[in-house]
Amino acid sequence: MKHIHIIGAGMAGSEAAWQAAEAGASVIIHEMRPVRMTDAHQTDGCAELVCSNSFRSDDHERNAVGLLHEEMRRSGSLLMRMADAHKVPAGGALAVDREEFSKAVTHALQEHPRITFSREEITELPPAEWGHVIVATGPLTSPSLTASILQHTGEEYLAFFDAIAPIVARDSVNMDIAWFQSRYDKPGPGGTGADYLNCPMSRDEYYAFIDALLAGDKTTFKEWEKNTPYFEGCLPIEVMAERGRETLAFGPMKPVGLTNPHHPGEKPYAVVQLRQDNKLGTLFNMVGFQTKLKYGEQQRIFRMIPGLEQAEFVRLGGIHRNTFINSPTLLDTQLRLKSAPHLRFAGQITGVEGYVESGAIGLLAGRFAAAEAQGTSPALPPMETALGALLGHITGNAEAKTFQPMNVNFGLFPPLDTRVKKGDRPLAYSQRALHAHAHWQQGQKQAA
Repeated sequence: MKHIHIIGAGMAGSEAAWQAAEAGASVIIHEMRPVRMTDAHQTDGCAELVCSNSFRSDDHERNAVGLLHEEMRRSGSLLMRMADAHKVPAGGALAVDREEFSKAVTHALQEHPRITFSREEITELPPAEWGHVIVATGPLTSPSLTASILQHTGEEYLAFFDAIAPIVARDSVNMDIAWFQSRYDKPGPGGTGADYLNCPMSRDEYYAFIDALLAGDKTTFKEWEKNTPYFEGCLPIEVMAERGRETLAFGPMKPVGLTNPHHPGEKPYAVVQLRQDNKLGTLFNMVGFQTKLKYGEQQRIFRMIPGLEQAEFVRLGGIHRNTFINSPTLLDTQLRLKSAPHLRFAGQITGVEGYVESGAIGLLAGRFAAAEAQGTSPALPPMETALGALLGHITGNAEAKTFQPMNVNFGLFPPLDTRVKKGDRPLAYSQRALHAHAHWQQGQKQAA
């Protein structure tokens, strides 16, 4: 049996490699870092998180991404095992110490007896002679490989900008102003219900901040980049502010579910939240503060936030271009390129959005490739599962003409019985999904 070649060691590539190797296949991971770095990565580690450190909600009974977490756990996901082992407090979300998480994933892959690494840049799509290939190069695919994909598929790719939020040193936050609390005191994985740092703003402070955001000096795009759309789920904060002066107060800076212990009788007009970014609790990520402001402007404007007047920014925000293919047109239900079936695609390059979603598609691609390499037919996850709904969306259920990156959500699942009440639907989706997932898993064990 030939090797399975995986191009890229991000979230999707790492999970794909693990799943394929655990299924008995021999795997070679081709990773260009550190030979060639990207605009966003800082290390050569596997599954490096370049934006937020949050895997979002871990509530598998009422949230689609939490359900996806649970399905991946039950599928033997390496990423979820390491996320659980290196989680940090984040209210109802699952967040991780990004450095320890990446180190743990890298170590597990390096120690696996059926996985080897090749540190090199793959500049063009490999020929059929390579055998089974999974392209998991993510949203930061190198220009040369992107050009090869475009030449091979003949399709015009889509692109958008993804922005990164700043990280602040915990001991530089003024705790005479800020306080710890999760919205509605809700605890989450590894949390206590007091997991976020909250910085309150009065009405005047909020409007002064909005004025500064709007007037701040921002990154200038090249002419060919100007019409590239942003992903709606990760908008720069100043772009949100441009949509209306109250947008942020009803968005990432909404004050609901929070009580300021320094001034219990006063309700803030807006609140900036910071989420723990490492296990030591020394670094905090500014929630929802993705930005294209220039570095000097970020420090000046963000220090206008009460509690952050002397903030030490250990990482400033940034912006980078993401690319993805038109998967509903180009890929079959097993994630194979229709025009070259030896090639599979996985992760954000397929048009899923989010760390967990990328890992999920990597999980499926790894299993599919291993099954095919061993001469068996891959078992597709049922559409009733989060895995199946996400796969179905990118391989045919989405409208190809308007295809855009998508997080997992219950809107991708087959409808429930109309008799299920609206408030009961999330739990009903979850129960149906986990039941279907159990049958899928059992079928795979019997086939093996």
